[in-house]
Order: sequence, then structure tokens, then C-alpha cells
Amino acid sequence: QVQLVESGGGLVQPGGSLRLSCAASGSGFSINTMGWYRQAPGKQRELVAAITSGGTTNYANSMKGRFTISRDNAKNTVYLQMNSLKPEDTAVYYCRIRAGWSTGEYIYWGQGTQVTVSS
Repeated sequence: QVQLVESGGGLVQPGGSLRLSCAASGSGFSINTMGWYRQAPGKQRELVAAITSGGTTNYANSMKGRFTISRDNAKNTVYLQMNSLKPEDTAVYYCRIRAGWSTGEYIYWGQGTQVTVSS
């Protein structure tokens, strides 16, 4: 079984920064791609950024230059550094991982952490 625990959300003023963390726990699996998604009220969940086990990153266009995804493979943790935050970044942010088991690859989601950008 895989458990994902997210932390780091909160309320921040426009132009501010936040750092999200997502730690995966469990055993018997390998972690392939790790990523962050977000869902604003009334909108579909969308990709924010993803990072492969080898460190290759992918960002949504609106996040490029403001957000940075990174991972610590020894800690099974993925981070999202968010700078120059805007009110339109307000959403619930979800961690997602692709975990490899002997039986195949499966996707797991975190519980979500609220990010609110407001003055």
C-alpha cells in the first residue's frame, strides 16, 4: 500500500511564495514519475508540474518560471516551490505518483492541500 502525505499549503499574499511537500511511504514498490496537479473551484484538475525518476521535468505553461518541482529519491518526497503567486493560483493542490509494483504500474493521489492567494 502507498500513502502520500502532503504539507505546505496555506494563505499567502499575491507575489508571495509557498513550498509544498509530498512524502510517499510504503514498501515493495518503486516510484517513477511524481507530480503536482491542482483544481480550482468549478474547474477541472490540471497538471502543474511533473518530474521523472531521472529528474526530467515538465511544467504547465502558466507555471514556467514561477514554479519549480524537485524530488528527493532517498526520502521518496517531491517538492513544489511556488514563487510570484497570483490569485489565480488559488486551488487545491494534489500530489500524484506513478508507482511500479511487480504486478504493474499504478497511480496514487494525495489528499490535497489548499493554497489560497489573496490580499
